[in-house]
Amino acid sequence: MTTPFPFVANTVLTAAQLNAITTLPISAQTANYTLVVGDVGKRVQMTSASNTTITVNTGIFSQGDTIWIQNLGSGTTTITSGTCTVSTASSLALAQYGGGTLVFQSASAATFFSQQSATYGTATGGTSSSITVSSVNYTLLAFTSDANLVVSKAGLFDVLLVAGGGGSSNGSSPNYSGGGGAGGVIQATIYLAAATYAVSLGAGGAASSPTGGNGLGTQIGNVIGAAGGGRGPGAVTDAGAPNSGGSGAGARGTTYLTGAPVIAGTSQGNAGGNGGPNAGGGGGQSAAGGVGTGVVGGNGGAGLSLSAFTGATIVTSVGGGGGGTGVTNGTGGSGGGGNAGATGANGTANTGGGAGGGTSTGGSGGSGVAYIRFKS
Repeated sequence: MTTPFPFVANTVLTAAQLNAITTLPISAQTANYTLVVGDVGKRVQMTSASNTTITVNTGIFSQGDTIWIQNLGSGTTTITSGTCTVSTASSLALAQYGGGTLVFQSASAATFFSQQSATYGTATGGTSSSITVSSVNYTLLAFTSDANLVVSKAGLFDVLLVAGGGGSSNGSSPNYSGGGGAGGVIQATIYLAAATYAVSLGAGGAASSPTGGNGLGTQIGNVIGAAGGGRGPGAVTDAGAPNSGGSGAGARGTTYLTGAPVIAGTSQGNAGGNGGPNAGGGGGQSAAGGVGTGVVGGNGGAGLSLSAFTGATIVTSVGGGGGGTGVTNGTGGSGGGGNAGATGANGTANTGGGAGGGTSTGGSGGSGVAYIRFKS
């Protein structure tokens, strides 16, 4: 027996109903479902052999409202933020017999307290190696070219994605090319269902005239992605400002003296350096691009050490390109191109490094890379 919840004024409850006050009424669902206010205090129970979602929207619930969610079906049930923010320290994807309590802090924010222990999945793809990080053994899959990630066992995966670095354009006095921005970096732990996912690595932005190319993003299917680095402008015929990206490009010599920021709403890198009057360096993953001065092009922003994720198999990468100048050229950050005289140096492949700014010829950004690991 369950208690007739929610209670209605002037209702008389039997002793049996009062004794059953801790028994939650069931809201049984078999397909994608959006929570409603009537689910408060109930157990939303999914029973489906297919993958389903439970969507949470804002403006419906109040602070302190709780809903128990459980999945009895063989398909994965994923709690999805509709217009309400849902946070968790575990996973919002519930395998069969998984469940937990959704607690609302406000009408627009909730926390899911999972009652299932988060477990890692298993996958193949790329180049596999065994690593140890902080005394934990992992299998590391390194993708240096486009390939498939085949998840044979659903679960959690740690991912580190690096997008392609920005290219630089042809420069000419006094408009030397700003350095390309480093590719964006995303590190996260995500849940992947058993399936095949295309891992697409972002190409580095091209060296072209009059406009350098933006770096392209690195993606795991449609699940998660990092943004490509911004391209550096240069010659007089390049009328554009330095582009935003995972990291922003440096400003060119005499016009557009402000370095580009990262793409709005992301925190995947750093801004490019300002021009003053020589070109600024591209933003890197650990620092913003340097400012171009009267005699020196700005240095590219410093790169990022990846050893904490990869177990020291990869040390540094993802730096911005140095800015061009007619006097002393800017130095590229780790993985990012510097300036070898008239030609901007290319960013290093599979580092997402930005291209160095050229005094006459631009450089290409470095291509991206993807690392995926799971506990062995």
